[in-house]
Amino acid sequence: MHDPRERNFGLEAAAALGVPAERVFKTLLATDGTRLVVGVVPVDHALDLKALAATLGAKRLAMADPAAAERATGMVVGGISPVGQKRALPTVVDSSARRHETIFVSGGRRGLDVELTLEDLVRVTRALVAPISAG
Repeated sequence: MHDPRERNFGLEAAAALGVPAERVFKTLLATDGTRLVVGVVPVDHALDLKALAATLGAKRLAMADPAAAERATGMVVGGISPVGQKRALPTVVDSSARRHETIFVSGGRRGLDVELTLEDLVRVTRALVAPISAG
């Protein structure tokens, strides 16, 4: 159950699930000024915007405005899922996910996580897998 006072949703999810934070991934949106893209990284790591940009062939990316992320996905910040968004956005999953049989991602609202294989996540989102996290 999500505590509405909690601001670190990913670490809260890892604790509630009883799994290491490295298996719980957060969904972050970035923009190149014209389009939104998705980076999926472990909750205990930051998104490396330069690595994400290089993977997607963009010159430069910045974090998307939270309101724009919510409008584009139809989900609230802290509960944005890489699956089930209003429209498919270019998505990259951090390659550290390969270390785990399954990972957890948001299920579309705060406090709801789903467990799936990297292969299933890639298939559903048509994601690329690349090193995009900064420790």
